[in-house]
Amino acid sequence: MAIIHTRIDGRLIHGQVANLWTSYLNISRIMVVDEVAANNDIDKAGLRLACPAGVNLSVLTIEKAAKNINDGRYDSQRVLLITRNPQTLLGLVEHGVTLAEINVGNMSQTEHTRSIKKSVNITDNDIHVFQQLSAKGIFLTAQMVPNEEKINLMKLL
Repeated sequence: MAIIHTRIDGRLIHGQVANLWTSYLNISRIMVVDEVAANNDIDKAGLRLACPAGVNLSVLTIEKAAKNINDGRYDSQRVLLITRNPQTLLGLVEHGVTLAEINVGNMSQTEHTRSIKKSVNITDNDIHVFQQLSAKGIFLTAQMVPNEEKINLMKLL
């Protein structure tokens, strides 16, 4: 399968993703699935600047990403799939994308969230979505960087 790693990270592409995860997983394409970024030229330009040299970048809506994945467009590549939130991943799954595992790396703190792990802050709606994803047989982990131990996210909830 083309999707080597799926990550939730509110910051999308930043140092940990661009340097650590991309090299650790030998990624050839970063696919950012985000409705706002996909429809904003300034956001896309910033993501292009953050993307490491030699790594291709796609910034897509849920519908376009699901179509491209399901059509096998990335089958010859090693893809790191990144979204800001679990709702986007549920949207992909509902559009027929198969995901085996999701890594929750960073979900920022707001006045509506509570912390379950350093850098992982969730709402009640997030919990509901994680439960839906888990019920579909997707293994959910919390892991900030590759050398950190994977923690079963459902146990944290």
